[in-house]
Amino acid sequence: MPTADPEPARRPALRSAALIVRRVAATDNSLLEPLGNLLIDAVHSGASIGFLAPVSCETADRYWQGVFASLGEDLLLWVAELDGVVVGTVQLSLCDKDNGRHRAEVQKLLVLRAARGNGVASLLMGELEAEARRRKRSLLFLDTLLASHAEDVYRHLGWSRAGEIPDYATTPDGELFPTVLYFKQLRA
Repeated sequence: MPTADPEPARRPALRSAALIVRRVAATDNSLLEPLGNLLIDAVHSGASIGFLAPVSCETADRYWQGVFASLGEDLLLWVAELDGVVVGTVQLSLCDKDNGRHRAEVQKLLVLRAARGNGVASLLMGELEAEARRRKRSLLFLDTLLASHAEDVYRHLGWSRAGEIPDYATTPDGELFPTVLYFKQLRA
């Protein structure tokens, strides 16, 4: 999971590099391998994102192929690239229920271990929140592993903790663990 933004003294290296965040709107097979590597890196570093370690390349490819097949009005995907290398990703699942068209769920914020602490997560979430506003979504929510580095990121980005659910999912090595729910209300 990503960590909070670093101290300003560590940022110049990132500023000199070409970091871009872009939305992926259709299947892009050139992204399968780098996104698969990113997912494997996240799970093998302890991220509880629906997979148990070890994750195979085939499992990661199947997951991303499913994401690509689901992209459209209800599922949005962004990637962050540093000098042309995929170093992060995030998804936004828009609620399509009549009574929930104001909300969306943030899913799978992943930052490559080697790129963490450089503001990649902040840039991805900034793009995601801007798009949510454009789509008239005023409430975002997500869940993450209790006491994970991701909690620090979300608090840093202004998210509020709503509560926790015990024994919600397993860690990548199979231990039952609580999840924490977060939300953020977006202002126009």
